[in-house]
Amino acid sequence: MQPPSMLTPDSSPSSLMPCGPFWIVQLPGHRAYDHVRLKRVFTTDGTRHEVVLVDLHRLLECADRDDTDYVLRPVGDWHAGKVRGIREFLDPENERVPQMPYVTISTRRAASIAGWLGFAHVGVVAFRNGQHRARYLAWAGATVLPVEVHEREAPLLRELCGVTDVTESAAVPIAHGV
Repeated sequence: MQPPSMLTPDSSPSSLMPCGPFWIVQLPGHRAYDHVRLKRVFTTDGTRHEVVLVDLHRLLECADRDDTDYVLRPVGDWHAGKVRGIREFLDPENERVPQMPYVTISTRRAASIAGWLGFAHVGVVAFRNGQHRARYLAWAGATVLPVEVHEREAPLLRELCGVTDVTESAAVPIAHGV
């Protein structure tokens, strides 16, 4: 099933933000399915949250810096039941559409002399929801992922993890229906 495309080759990430609550994320080379559907977490007017298209590799690098006790291991280290469960949960044939990951982002001093002096900082992403989804989708071949973030943190997320070049094979917003 080829999802409808609403991107043009010269689309910019900022032009895609208000396109709707449903998104398609392409998974090139994934055996079980070639895409997943995701929906926004916050859909009501005035929610003060935004969708940001992120480079999934950079997002997970920032998430690996989170010093809380809940950073997941790589998908290759998951037991077979967990992999099967998330694969079934994300299957686009399911009637229920999973929510896109919801994150927060901050900065902290880099682990270097420049960081110690306060000149260098790195991004730190914490998942409020969707860490399993994000890690599985990266493992399955996704390179770009829509995530939801509070409007105060959206500029920082775009700066540190945002994509600058969007192709039709990355993430596609769907304006009406799924």
